[in-house]
Parts: sequence; structure tokens; C-alpha cells
Amino acid sequence: MQQKLDFARDGEDWPNREASRFVEAAGLKWHVQVMGEGPVVLLVHGTGASSHSFGELAKILSAAFTVVVPDLPGHGFTDLPAPSRLSLPEMAEDLSALLKTLRFEPMLVVGHSAGAAILIEMCLDELIEPKAIISINGALLPFGSMVGQFFSPMAKLLVLNPFVPKLFAWRASSDVAVERLIGSTGSRLKADELGYYKRLFQSEGHVEAALSMMAGWDLHTFERRLESLKVPLVLVVGGDDRAVSPDDAFKISDRLPNAKVVLLRGLGHLAHEESPERIAEIVEQWAALAPA
Repeated sequence: MQQKLDFARDGEDWPNREASRFVEAAGLKWHVQVMGEGPVVLLVHGTGASSHSFGELAKILSAAFTVVVPDLPGHGFTDLPAPSRLSLPEMAEDLSALLKTLRFEPMLVVGHSAGAAILIEMCLDELIEPKAIISINGALLPFGSMVGQFFSPMAKLLVLNPFVPKLFAWRASSDVAVERLIGSTGSRLKADELGYYKRLFQSEGHVEAALSMMAGWDLHTFERRLESLKVPLVLVVGGDDRAVSPDDAFKISDRLPNAKVVLLRGLGHLAHEESPERIAEIVEQWAALAPA
């Protein structure tokens, strides 16, 4: 069990390690991967994950795009901020500061789960102006899913207990516990892919960031603002997702005229890890539709 991950030790075999760099922005030292050339595509992972989650997808997209993949604050190898900076508006603001430091203006943005909510928040706050947002099993509504229910007072109670991150990290030492946790999302990953999550979950700092992030989010306010979104929203849904109800995407598309649902049968919550090629095809299709 360790408080913080160390890139020299824990990132020795990290996916796309050669593309990694550390950048100071918004008072944090960020771990971010940049690869490829061409229009900029930003990939943002979800709660409890890291840049590794987009390892294969980033590699595919780098053949045609400049791909930017950060670890969110407190996740992976990025510094842990004050808990107050892990709310949705503050995370959007801090990620915007990172993009400004890197001097990147993304043409397309891709977010998984809570990462999709961050990207939508950035668009609502006019921090970025992409041609489209691609949401992969986006955690966007406060009710109707395991994720939505956990973004609640229960998460606040958990994060206030200093022993909870230690307990989570201790449990992550068990291969069976990690495999069950990932399996509960409806996704099936290989042993080496599960190994990255095990490494992350063994870090108390990483677990603390994930819990603080869930405790600090106000998805009720976010839901009310969704209808103000002007940027086209592509809601990619894994038909076997058990973390975020696939029905959520259809509820959102009914309310937003510029939203489109793409259903991928046979994939779970981590659809981009199970089938990065299919997600890459969707990104490439929307890039081709974007005006020059």
C-alpha cells in the first residue's frame, strides 16, 4: 500500500510511456501523454481510472491526430489537489488551464464516464469549443445508475473517513477483488489490463481523489444545465454497461436535439478498452464531418 504512485517505479511499463511528460498548470504537476500529428483530439478518462485507459485508442488515433491524454487531478501520476478542486466546475477549469499551458485547442473531445461530464462542463463554461463531444458511457445523470447513485451524500461520508482510502487500497491487493470490481461494470478485461487498475487502486492518493471527486460533484445542477449545450453530443453506449444505465443516453438524446446515440452491443462500461478500434472509427467519422 502506498500514498502516491511514482512514475519511475510504478510507471515503468505504463502504456505509451514514451509519450509521457509532466507539466505544471493550475498549481499541479500533471502527467499527460501527447502523441501524433494533426488536429487535436483530447481524451479524458473517468473516475478511478487514468491515461492508461486510453492506451490502445490513443495509439490508433495518433496515426491521424495529435492525441492529448492527461491523468485527471489526483489520478494516476497527477498531483492530488485540495478536495474543493475536485468538484465538476473546478476540474473543468483546471483542465482548461492545462490545455492553455500546452497551447492546444481540441477539435474533438472524447470522455469516458465522468470524463464526459467534465468535457460538457468545459463547453457549457465556454472553456473549449470542439466540433463535437464524444461521450463513452457518460455519467451525466444523477439517478438511474450505480454511478449516479454513488455521486451522493454516501460518497461524502466515505471520503470524510480517513481510513476508507486505506481500506480500498488494501482490498486492491487482491486480484480477485479488482477483477470483481471491473467485472461489475459489465466489461471483460485481460489480465495485464486488470493489472494497471490494481496498481492504481493500491494508491491511497488515487483512491482518495476518486472518492473526493464523486463526493464533490453536483449532478443535479449539471443535469439542469445540459439543455444549454450547443456542441453536438455523440452518446456512445455499451449495451452491457452495468455502471451507467444505457437508458440514460436515450433520455438525454430525447432532450437534446443535437445529441445522437451510438449503441455498441456486447460491450460494457469500459467499451473503449474492450474495443478501441470501434471507438476509433466513431472518432474518425466525426472528424471527417467537422468543417475545416
